Amino acid sequence: MQRACTLTGTSRATYYRQAKPVGPRHGPWLPRTPPPQALSAAERDQVLALLNSPAYADSAIPQVWARELDAGRYHCSMSTMYRIARAAGQSRERRRLASHPPRVRPELVATGPGQVWSWDITALKGPVKGVWFKCYVIIDIYSRYVTGWRVAAGEDAVVARDFLADAITQNGIEPHTIHADRGGAMTSKPVSEMLVDLGVLRSHSRPRTSNDNPYSEAQFKTMKYVPDFPERFGSLADARVFCDGFFTAYNHEHRHSGIGWHTPASVHYGTASQIREQRQATLDAAHAAHPDRFNHRPRAPKLPDQAWINQPAQQTQTVSV
Repeated sequence: MQRACTLTGTSRATYYRQAKPVGPRHGPWLPRTPPPQALSAAERDQVLALLNSPAYADSAIPQVWARELDAGRYHCSMSTMYRIARAAGQSRERRRLASHPPRVRPELVATGPGQVWSWDITALKGPVKGVWFKCYVIIDIYSRYVTGWRVAAGEDAVVARDFLADAITQNGIEPHTIHADRGGAMTSKPVSEMLVDLGVLRSHSRPRTSNDNPYSEAQFKTMKYVPDFPERFGSLADARVFCDGFFTAYNHEHRHSGIGWHTPASVHYGTASQIREQRQATLDAAHAAHPDRFNHRPRAPKLPDQAWINQPAQQTQTVSV
């Protein structure tokens, strides 16, 4: 048959299927005939009784198989013993394994300044390889205003607690929620106890999900991409001098696309609406002077009503920094 199929260019499977077609089945398939080397039901029961015997009740299957073999008794292979135990529901993980529930996706919204703060820590290269300084930064997600920053020699829970407490005191407000990732300082006991005492809600990113903390990540990128950001800082004092100048410019000079191209300070302190009116007056004057240069009346960028961390899918507002 194989030679005939080869000469005619026909697959043997095609020949057998056409020679003996299988019609539609009605009812379940018949049980498969066990292979000749399979254990009988009585032999399987004996193996299961052996595994459950007092001598082997607390032993692993490889231990049982090896000890029986040393005693001159061979019942079956180790894999068959595992299959018999699995069929009886007696094969499972013996250790107590921790089960972690899925992390909740944080969804935070701010409709004004002082409601939701986001903070993070970034590393700044020191004078030599292996030396790093840590920059702590808090940003208001609605106004993008940096409400506090600090450069320290390292990352420490007590330093983080004092940093957050100083920022709340200096700004004179207690935000509704403070969001951070799951770094050691962010989830430390000193920081948690301080926020609980103040009545401030804590929010944390999901593990290995940087998009859950977009405002802090974007702010750090802005800082490290400015032209005068040094390759290394000569000392802790140098890093503090640089950060003092940068965050002053960031708050009072840098315009953000996500807040209508206003500065964080103008949004944070409520002058953005006046600035937008001035911008609109300038655009109206330009339109009146040269209407042929515009397809329609120009509009000054509008300040968004909300700022989201992980906006729900049913809402389409885009958050950017």
